[in-house]
Parts: sequence; structure tokens; C-alpha cells
Amino acid sequence: MSTELPKTFDPADIEARWYAHWEKGGLFRPERPDAEPFTIVNPPPNVTGSLHIGHALDNTLQDIVVRYERLRGKDALWVVGTDHAGIATQMVVERQLEAQQDKRSNYSREDFVKKVWEWKEESGGTITRQLRRLGCSMDWSREQFTMNPEFSRAVTKVFVDLHRKGLIYRDKRLVNWDPKLKTAISDLEVETRDVKGHFWHFRYPLADGVTLDDGRDFIEVATTRPETMLADMAVAVHPDDERYKGVVGKHVILPITGRRVPVVADEHADPELGSGAVKITPGHDFNDFEVGKRAGIAPADMLNMLDAEGNVCQTADGRVPDEFLGLHRFRKDGEDGARELVVRRLKELGCLIPHVAKDKDGNAVEHDAEPRVIATPFGDRGGVVIEPWLTDQWYVDAEKLAQAPIEAVRSGAIEIVPKSWEKTFFNWMENIQPWCVSRQLWWGHRIPAWYDAEGRAYVATSEEEAQAQAGEGVGLTRDPDVLDTWFSSALWPFATLGWPEETDLLAKHYPNDLLISGFDILFFWDARMAMQGMHFLGEAPWKRLYLHGLVRAADGSKMSKSKGNTVDPLGLIDKYGADALRFFMAAMESQGRDIKMDESRVEGYRNFATKLWNAARFCQANGIGGSATIAAPEAKLAVNRWIVGEVVETLALLDKAMADLRFDAAANAIYHFVWDTFCDWYLELIKGQVDEETRAVAGWALDQILVMLHPFMPFITEELWHELAPAGQPRPYELILARWPAPEAQCDAAAKAEVEWLISLIKDLRSVRTEMNVPPSARTELLVHNDTATDGLKIAANPRIDLEKKMRRNAKSLYRLGRIGSVHFAMSGTAFYTETGEDIDRTDYSFKGKRAIQVVSSDVTYSVPLEGLIDFEAEKARLAKALAAAEKEAKSLEGRLNNANFVERAKPEAVEKARADHAHHTAEAARLKAALERLG
Repeated sequence: MSTELPKTFDPADIEARWYAHWEKGGLFRPERPDAEPFTIVNPPPNVTGSLHIGHALDNTLQDIVVRYERLRGKDALWVVGTDHAGIATQMVVERQLEAQQDKRSNYSREDFVKKVWEWKEESGGTITRQLRRLGCSMDWSREQFTMNPEFSRAVTKVFVDLHRKGLIYRDKRLVNWDPKLKTAISDLEVETRDVKGHFWHFRYPLADGVTLDDGRDFIEVATTRPETMLADMAVAVHPDDERYKGVVGKHVILPITGRRVPVVADEHADPELGSGAVKITPGHDFNDFEVGKRAGIAPADMLNMLDAEGNVCQTADGRVPDEFLGLHRFRKDGEDGARELVVRRLKELGCLIPHVAKDKDGNAVEHDAEPRVIATPFGDRGGVVIEPWLTDQWYVDAEKLAQAPIEAVRSGAIEIVPKSWEKTFFNWMENIQPWCVSRQLWWGHRIPAWYDAEGRAYVATSEEEAQAQAGEGVGLTRDPDVLDTWFSSALWPFATLGWPEETDLLAKHYPNDLLISGFDILFFWDARMAMQGMHFLGEAPWKRLYLHGLVRAADGSKMSKSKGNTVDPLGLIDKYGADALRFFMAAMESQGRDIKMDESRVEGYRNFATKLWNAARFCQANGIGGSATIAAPEAKLAVNRWIVGEVVETLALLDKAMADLRFDAAANAIYHFVWDTFCDWYLELIKGQVDEETRAVAGWALDQILVMLHPFMPFITEELWHELAPAGQPRPYELILARWPAPEAQCDAAAKAEVEWLISLIKDLRSVRTEMNVPPSARTELLVHNDTATDGLKIAANPRIDLEKKMRRNAKSLYRLGRIGSVHFAMSGTAFYTETGEDIDRTDYSFKGKRAIQVVSSDVTYSVPLEGLIDFEAEKARLAKALAAAEKEAKSLEGRLNNANFVERAKPEAVEKARADHAHHTAEAARLKAALERLG
């Protein structure tokens, strides 16, 4: 074997060294031209990004699968790369310019884009370096970037082809508009915050002398955004609302603007809410937009009252008074905006309905509006309130593209895991809206469209091709917008493999085998990849889609920088090592559930790694090293036949868990085998009895552990793999390229039964000794009572020779681990010393008068004499006191849990803790009661 392992396991010492070795040697993608392919693509992180805890989960799960399939001999390709992240990257560079008292508008578009590329080359590799620290075995030799020339050509081709088929078009619709960044943004880039606001009620006078049935000559409407009334185009009421049936089709005259707008019937209006009437601003509200279309208002005719910065501009009908023009939509930088002025003018006109509340003395007090907490959309990067804004943008006909993925999931061509997500998938896809793909930025894939002087668009792969379409001499101007980042990343499963060229890589690795993704990007990325992949290649981009949950704070709340509850995965790696963090992620990843961050569990898995390290040191010290065989060695001893069978069973559990994508079950299987079976029992049972057979079996079993654990803990396993190699005989290959276990062995039922009997007996003896405060160093006798088969009170057979043989075969383990000095068979009279195996003459032996406790294990009753080892009366008193305390605590908790007020009003976690504590104290009371009964 190599030099002796250090006493202390230091992950930092081995991680950087092994990762560099793997990458330099091309071991993440070994040459396996004839092997079965396995392909997975990583969700490309933003080039501006840093590794967060969600990345750590997502990439750990992917790496586990890739390493597992690589060990199984497949041509495992893990495509890696980064996304150009249009808005995020442009903002980073603009902030740099601002820090230098500079700004984007001082540059031409081309010069600014050049600066972004310079930033990317200098600072854009942060997250890829961090993925290496996590141990991700990606194919860095083919690292992708969504703005690379080859990828950009694929993006252009997709846009042009979809446009030619009528699946991309230009339209006027509402978008999420960020007035600070001055661009449309996706739903994913919108975050909703609860903001203190107000609810105003207005009177809209009915026109032409019309009145409601109750005689009122106005309709009451309410809003949280009074400024939008400057662009109102209708009032909606429910078609079944009797209060308004007489005025449907009539008109109201809007205060301030004097605009005459119709009263329309639409189910969007809820008769149970407020007055049941709703003001409709189709150019500034997503629901109102749909109501407006149903009322026959064409999007091109919908009124817009705001410019790109959120300041009031004149509407197409010219009815906004001059005093509003140029005002911001609401109060900004200490100055009142359009909202505040609208409220003042409506109040002056007598059209504001006051909100009446009571002061602390019970007196009625009038206020302009009702205070409310309002869910308000903010741009996650610009940080300002998002404005629904009516503008011309490019759209994908997502409804048509969604049909093939819907059918693929229904037919099983795409398997979604967990299956429970299928319902959500179908609901969204079957109600999908047109996808806005244009963004008002400089950094990104520029839309391949050119316009002539009349605004006609010519979509083409190049300006020359567009010119040919327009005709010679026609002046063309290119569309200034770029494509949504999600548009380009939707091509990730095939454009990264060389498409649209028909490459060998594409032929072998498309479709991919698996996609692992957070559920939160199911629609933004996963569904769109399915759309584009099925449209352009005719096949689903992957066979299986695994959706994992979120990593939440320890209390279950969502992590956010504003709450200060985020966790830095690199900090955890620095403290505990990458292997410990990876194992935590796998062990906690249960299908359909979020993960609660628990640093103590990460520390626990660091302890797990240390336990394996120390087990390897024990093996080294006993001449146990790496095995020369993949198949299990021959074994005669029960303990060795047993451990071979345990390897076989653990391997089966692992393979099933990996096939089912049950990462928690896989981690649990290998954890318990390593910690409980191998370290706690096998190594203890062979201690002091290591012969050549045991060396061979133990070395083989340890090798199987290293291979099976490698996908989860790659660094420590690779280190031990080489350190355990025989001296002068280095391993012929790295562990990352080893073969997945193939024991060519079966479980030995007899050996399993015998060793499990022994383990059960030792556990029961240890438990009783602990309960009775027996000194750890003391050895006791063990009296076997029912050592014959019985039928009632009659002896039905000869003494149980099988039990005596088992006792004798395992005498040394009983001596060391059970602290048994001698075994006595009460009915047969046989006895022997466990240390030497020497028989004992029991002629003058008498058990009478010796105070003992009974132990029942595996249906056999034993007595353990404790005379002189413990003070029986003191132990009884101690146990009785502990029993009384446990029963008292259990009764108190039972009373609390039977109190409906506590169960219904307390925090759920408090109720859950009370239940757990009650169960613990109840079980403890039962244990102590049994212990007292044993003392007699």
C-alpha cells in the first residue's frame, strides 16, 4: 500500500488537486466511441452569476447521475456553458461605467457591445470556477456560451424559420415594462412585493340623462391606480348583475378627460366585490386588455398614457389635460405625480367617494382612500414598479408549438418526475399565451429583421438577404431590439451539439437522456426547450424531466437577500468540504419536496466522510488494501460471506434508487451500508481476526464502497482509491473511470442469519448494560435459559446444538463487543470461556442467589448476573425517578395536545414539536418501566 493515510481528513487538501487532475486528463469525457451514450445538459447559469445554493443542488444532482452513468461504462456527456443573460450583463457593465462617471449613451451600440465582451473575458468565468469547486464533472473541452458565433447562427435560423412558418410575428400587446431599464421583461424577472397603498372610490357620471334603477346618475368604481383613469376606455359590469342591466350599452363621461366610454357586460366584473363595476384601462392592465378585446377594442386602438420611463404622455385622442403631461405615474423623488393630481382633481370635481372610518373614540372620520396592503409587481433587477405597457413586440405562437410537447408527455415520450407535476404542465401548456421574445437592450442576439421607410419588416438571416427581399435601392433599418434570453436557451439541448449542422455529436447525443431542473423554470425554460426541440428535430429533447424543489431556509421560508437568510455554498465547502455539501443535497432531495437548509446536517456528512477515512486507516493498519478483482472473492467465514451479501443488497438498492431518480434513497442506502454495516459492525467483528481471506474480502468490500459512493462524494473516494493501492502497484485507472460493481455473488442466507443474530444479541446486551449503569470495562457471565426446543413445559428435543455452535463460533466477538466473559447453557450444562473457547467445569457451579437481569434476544431468554457490579437498590431508585419524570412530561404534553386552542392557534412547528416530544417521553417511560421490571 501507499504511505500511511494522515490521521486527519482534510478535504481542502485533496479537492483542488483531484479536480485539476481529472480535468487535465480529460477524464470527464473519456474516449468511448462505441459505448452507449448518456447525455445531460446543465441549465446554463448567467455569465454574471455566482454559485448560490440552488445551483449547488441542481448541479450536484446532475453530477451524481453523470458520474454514475460514466461508471456504468457509458459515453457520458454533460454539456456545460453559460447564458449571456441580456439584462443582467448589460446592467453589470452599465454600473461599471457609472462608477467611472460614464454611461452607455456615450457609446455607439457596437462600442458598448465590445465593452461587454471585454467584461465577459475578464470577469465572466466566476460561476464556472465555482462549479469546479463543487466537483462537477462537465465536458469543459466543449464549454458553450449562448453568444458564441455557432450558437448565434442557430438562434438566427430558428427565428427566421419560425417567422416564415407564421409562428413568429409582430403584434401590439401588453408587456411587463420596466421603466428604469426601459425594456420588456419576462414573468420570471418580476417579483411581487406587499406594499402599503390605498384603495380609492370614484363616481363616473352616466351620460345622456341615464340613471340606475335606484336613481343614481353615476356608477361607482374603485382602483389602486387612480392615474390610469386618464386612459380608461370602458366600465365593465357582470352580465347577470341586475343593478346594471339597464345601463349596459350606455355610456359614462369620465371626469378630467371628458372621454365618453361604454358600459360593457363582462364576466371579469365580480358582483360580490365593491360596487360590482370595474373601470377598464386596456392599455395598462393585463385583465383589462382581455376585457377590451372582448368588447371589440382592437389593440392598435387601445389608449396609452405613459412613455417608456413611466411619465404621462398624450393619448391618441388628445384628451389628457396639459397639466398632467410629463408627470411621473406616481410620487417619485419627493414630488407628486399623476396619481396624486388625479385624486386632487376628482375631489375638487366631487367625484371622489370618501372612505369613512372610526377614530379611537368611535367618531366617524372621512379619508380620501382606504388603506390597503397591495401585492405590487417589481422588476427584480431594475427595482421599480413594473408597468403593464402597450407596445409593438415580436411574439412566438406558443399555442401551436405547445401541441407536440403536450402529446409527448401524454404518450410517455417525455416522462416528468415526479409525475404530480404533469397536471401543472398540462394546465399551463393548454392555456399558454403568445410569448413576447423581443427586449429593448443592446446586449443579446439582435432580432434579424429590417424595416423599410413604411415600416414593413423583412426577416432574414443576413442584411443581404433582407435587401434581396425588399428590392434594390430600398433603404433598410435593422430592428434595434434583441431576443429574450430564454429564446436562445430554449435551443440548448441541440444547438450545443452542433445543430443546424448534422454533426456526429448531434446524431449520437440527441435526444438527451435526462434534464434536471428546478420546478420554477418548468415553463420559462423546460417547456420552451420541448417546443423548439420537437419543432426543429421532430423528437423530444430529453426522455425524462426531473423537477426538484427549492432549497429553503431552516424555518421553511424562501431564501432572499432582503431577509438575510441566504446561504453561501462556497462558505459551506470551505468549512466542511464539497463532498459533505453534495451528500447533504442528495440525502435531502426527496421528490416533490423542498429542502430545508440545515448546516448541522452538512457537518454530519463531514463526520461521515471522516468515519470512512478512519475506516480506511484501520484497513491500512491491518494490511487491507485495494482489491485486484471486480468479482467478490471466495469466502468461508460467515462474517465475510455476510458482508459480500450486504454489498450485493446495497448495490441493488442503489441501482433501483438511481433508476427511479430517488436521490434520497440512494444516499440513504450507501450511507447506512458504510456507517452501520461496514464501519460499525463488519470492521468491529473482524478486529483481531484478520486472516488472508478476511483481508481479501475486506479490501474488496472497501473498493465497492469507494465506487458506489463516488457519484456522491467524488473527492474522498478518489483519494482513498489510490491511497489503498498495494505498495508498488498503483491503480491502473482513476476511480472516476472505474467499473460499477459487478459482484457475481449472491446473498448467503445462512451467513446473514447468523451475523444478524450476533449483532442483535450484542445490541441487546449493550442496551441493558447502559440502562443498568454497568461499568464499561466489566465482563459478565451469560446464562442461556431455553437452550432446548420446548413444547410447553416439556423438553421436546435435545439441547440446541445449533445455538451452542453459533456461540462458540462467535465467542471472540461476544468477548470483545458484548463484554461477555463466559457462556453457560442452563439446561444442557455446557459452558465455555469466550476469550479462549476453553470449556468450563460446571460441577460445582450454582446460579442460585445471584441477582441478575433478563434479556430476550431473537426469541432466546438470557440472564446476566450483575451481583457486585451494580447497586440494585440505587439503580431501582434512579430508574424510578427517571420514569416518574418521563411520565410527568408525557402527561403534560398530552394535556397540551388535547387542548383544541393550542392545536388550532399555535404555530404548526410548535404543535409538531409537542407531538414529537410526547412520543419521545412516552417511549422513554416505556423503556424505563421495562428496565425496572428487569431488576425485579
